[in-house]
Amino acid sequence: MRHEVATESGLISGMSTADSALVAFKGIPFAAPPISNLRWQPPQPALKWEGVKACTDFGPSPMQPTPAPFGVYTPEFLVPAEPISEDCLYLNVWTGAKSSSEKRPVFVWLYGGAFSSGGSAVPIYDGEALARKGVIFVSINYRVGIFGFFAHPDLSKESSTKTSGNYGLLDQIAALQWIQRNIAAFGGDPANVTIAGQSAGSRSVNCLLASPLARGLFHKAIAESGSSVLANSTINTTSLLKAEEQGVTVATALHASSPDKLRAIPAQELLQQVQERFGPIVDGYVLPQSIATIFGSGEQTKVPLLTGWNADDGGAPTDRKQDEFRRDLQRQYGAFADDVLRYYPASTDEQAGASQAALHRDLTYALPTYKLAQMQSETGKSPVYVYHFAHKPPATGNFLQYGAFHTAEVAYALNNLAFLKRPWQAIDRELANQLSSYWVNFAKTGNPNGSNLPQWPSYTVTNADIMLFGDKPIAQKH
Repeated sequence: MRHEVATESGLISGMSTADSALVAFKGIPFAAPPISNLRWQPPQPALKWEGVKACTDFGPSPMQPTPAPFGVYTPEFLVPAEPISEDCLYLNVWTGAKSSSEKRPVFVWLYGGAFSSGGSAVPIYDGEALARKGVIFVSINYRVGIFGFFAHPDLSKESSTKTSGNYGLLDQIAALQWIQRNIAAFGGDPANVTIAGQSAGSRSVNCLLASPLARGLFHKAIAESGSSVLANSTINTTSLLKAEEQGVTVATALHASSPDKLRAIPAQELLQQVQERFGPIVDGYVLPQSIATIFGSGEQTKVPLLTGWNADDGGAPTDRKQDEFRRDLQRQYGAFADDVLRYYPASTDEQAGASQAALHRDLTYALPTYKLAQMQSETGKSPVYVYHFAHKPPATGNFLQYGAFHTAEVAYALNNLAFLKRPWQAIDRELANQLSSYWVNFAKTGNPNGSNLPQWPSYTVTNADIMLFGDKPIAQKH
């Protein structure tokens, strides 16, 4: 059954779910297609249309390499093979509201993918299950890779803000602005918006907390496995100057001497020829200062935060040789290498491989995420809830080695185990029901606790209380 809603750009129609309890609207344009002369421009207002626009299928995923399964990441973790396009600024809404006056809390999902891949059409990001629990679920697309984070001095010169590069973050902000203007028509409450994301989506949440441009556009935040309040080679943000220098190097290699010539290069050719990585930039506009500086001085948005990391965020243990691991620690940490070895021992090759994975987890995900919790509690003076997801999804064969892997919690938190082909047990389904209830309760009230759930204590720098999600939730001191 089709349902119609009036948006600022025109009427749209969505489709009822199988039992008619919800309506899904997919592929709603929230900005103009960022193509041709709009490539490497801030998102512009969506074009208006006449009649009723059918929004029953996902819009194209952002430009990125053709998705291919790797490691533990089966197709359910990846965008569909098609459509993939520069014309990608679409969002999706799942709602169970029967009228526009219900004012249900709004849950906005930001995908991961290292700022180089990902999209809202990834199967495990489906919004139906959380919408059934009473929120309006919104998932959005944003530009990634060279299309989302490419800076160049000439692009900065032509900009009214004299900056370039953070187009993907500006897409996210434009989507949140669209939500403020339009979500009431779907039965949502624009005064109760939660942003949530995992990995690069979590770092996006961190950027939005830090950006003055996003102030007032959301009221709670969920950050799963990722933050930029601590810098390292994997997750560091770069300065506008360095990003522009990278852009000059790329443009020179492409023999493109002007923005017009850069914009004339076909998107697929850019993907094939440019191998550099791109990500958020301290540009003086979207991010006025480093995220660490903004949080350190208490300039971030002060809203409740739910955040945490996974036991095996660092990946599967490697075949690392103990001598090689010890030498690398000596080079990196010098006089402190023995101290590091006490926490990440390497008495055997097997132990060295496990310690390498644990060190990668802690440096890239656990420590930055934990520091985000500390700073939002201390300088942000906001309620904070911290988790450690240690439950190992059931697996067979080669998948056994990955444990509670990076992204493993997403299908539980969004209650989407049904989208993954795994030998799920009753304990998994119960944990997914609990996690998704915590997430929904937090979106509703800023507190994840509710009836029939183990008590999740709030975190402060003095009590260090966190929730361990093993086979069942257990509160503990960290």
